Amino acid sequence: MIGIYLCDDDEAVRHQIQTALEWKIFVEDYDMKVMCSAANAQELLAAAKNEKQGIYFLDVELKDREWDGFRLGQELRRRDPHGTLVYITSYGDLAWRTFQYHLEAFDYIIKEPEQIGPSVSQCLGEIQMRLLAERRDPVEMFTLRTGETVRHVPLHEILFFETASAPHHVLLHTSNSRMDFLGSLNELEVQLGNRFIRTHRAYLVAADKIETVDLKRNKLWAGGHECLLSRAGKAELRRKTGGSQ
Repeated sequence: MIGIYLCDDDEAVRHQIQTALEWKIFVEDYDMKVMCSAANAQELLAAAKNEKQGIYFLDVELKDREWDGFRLGQELRRRDPHGTLVYITSYGDLAWRTFQYHLEAFDYIIKEPEQIGPSVSQCLGEIQMRLLAERRDPVEMFTLRTGETVRHVPLHEILFFETASAPHHVLLHTSNSRMDFLGSLNELEVQLGNRFIRTHRAYLVAADKIETVDLKRNKLWAGGHECLLSRAGKAELRRKTGGSQ
């Protein structure tokens, strides 16, 4: 059973959201339950301390000196990296803040009295569909920590890893992002196996993302990005691609 946790310091709004959630669960017979309907962050954190892959509906504008919805979301993401965050707000222009906090929120629900119930119901339905799709077609994830944030990157989106300028740090490259984390290419090479090729002491490249190889210039390209190719890397490339390069 999937646990649902709600935090909003407005009792009327909290009751409205909880009612919508419980009615949707009852009507659709979801394997879910509202485990906690809290007025403050501390109460929710205590209730969800052992939760894994929970669903969290969080008010952005909590009236608390220590906690707002974004800080609460950060703490929940740290404890439950696979959890689903949904933000409830009186303002429609706060979505960018979740990107600032690296929170990857699933949805944003505006506090409009006549719409909040239907919006919550629709949101929970979409979460259920996503969860079912993930069970049918699970996506392999690469997990890393950047600062205080835990990130999950689908393995098929990774182009290559590169040693960073800071000692013991690695850069992960996708088509539209670059993430710095503490790690070692040697460890990653063992962990990721034949799906990635060590083309150079400073590069570990996804085999299926290699587009062009220039053996004379000792370079290759993955997702439009240039990577280095060493003598040992050429041998490894030939070995893992059956000598096609």
